[in-house]
Amino acid sequence: MTPLIVAAGAIAGAIVGSFIATICVRWPQGEQAIAGRSRCDSCNRELSVIELIPIISWLGTRGRCGTCGLPIPRLHLWMELAAAALGALALAIEPNLQGAALALFWLLLLAPAVLDARHHWLPDPLTIVLAIAGLLIGSFATGALFLDRLAGGAGGFLALWLIALSYRRSRGRDGLGAGDPKLLGAIGLWTGGLALPAIVLIAALGGLGVAVLQGRNRLDRMPFGSLLAGAAILWTAILAARTPSLDGSQLL
Repeated sequence: MTPLIVAAGAIAGAIVGSFIATICVRWPQGEQAIAGRSRCDSCNRELSVIELIPIISWLGTRGRCGTCGLPIPRLHLWMELAAAALGALALAIEPNLQGAALALFWLLLLAPAVLDARHHWLPDPLTIVLAIAGLLIGSFATGALFLDRLAGGAGGFLALWLIALSYRRSRGRDGLGAGDPKLLGAIGLWTGGLALPAIVLIAALGGLGVAVLQGRNRLDRMPFGSLLAGAAILWTAILAARTPSLDGSQLL
């Protein structure tokens, strides 16, 4: 039964990933990304049912529209593959409702991560959806207690907000984007406050590694929201793999 559940997670993830890719391509351009039929971003032709099959349709068309022949953004393929992998991994670790909730948490982090990496933008609507979902089902995903998750939401936001405020006053420029504290607060509503130090540490180390590898200097902008999202996925995956049934005391 588990292989079927994992396959279902991969298929569901790929479908969600296709939708997320559309948001990440169209929203920054000021286009409608939610309502309406799926269409080619170049010629606006509505896509057929077959063309909506994630991953397979992209490979079958070799990444080009069948009508205008222009390339389909490669982001669609990468997002579908990434979401499929996350959905499969979550249900491979926990082939139950906890795994489904964990997969949802990870998938809700994908769009903010990509938009921040590509555009240094963390839209409030995405953060609000992540926060509300965390309040409602966060315990199913991580096992963190409700009060711990409330503390995580408030503490995560306040910690980064105070750091950003102190940096701005001492250096006269922004060191964190306005969306980063909100994103960490939303993550805290899923994981609880005890997990946040590890997540921030992983994100900071990841940012340091990226800076070294890419030869960035201290004034270059770093998509810290993307790093937080990746760190949250990594940390909760490790915890879920170590502890089949998470509880709040195991989140540090």
